[in-house]
Amino acid sequence: MATVREGLPVGRYGRSADQRADRKLKILGAVLGAGFLAMIAWFGYSYIAGQDISGRVTGYKVVSDDAVEVRLEVTKDTGTTGVCTVRTLDEDHGEVGRKDFTFGKGQDDVVKVVTVRTTARATAAELVGCDPASTH
Repeated sequence: MATVREGLPVGRYGRSADQRADRKLKILGAVLGAGFLAMIAWFGYSYIAGQDISGRVTGYKVVSDDAVEVRLEVTKDTGTTGVCTVRTLDEDHGEVGRKDFTFGKGQDDVVKVVTVRTTARATAAELVGCDPASTH
């Protein structure tokens, strides 16, 4: 009786075409993945490094039908004068008040409660943005 082989002897004829293609795809995937991560890191760094001043609303209180007290946290360089714009919204998300607040050069991190006058009763307050005073 003769024995029948089912495949080629392992290692005798080199790698198969499928193995070579799989290896090339893995290398290509690793290179593209590393490039994508580097691109995301670059965009993130350039976004953060480009900001001289940033702020956020940490709370607000409607004190009357025509005023809202807003608590702002502002982070900036000590030598930069910054301007932050706050707006208030009514129940239908229409703007009922807007005001700019200036933060001087001598401070770097500021927590300040500011009052925004409104034309109607506000239900929300939001920070529109903060910019260095020279560009505002």
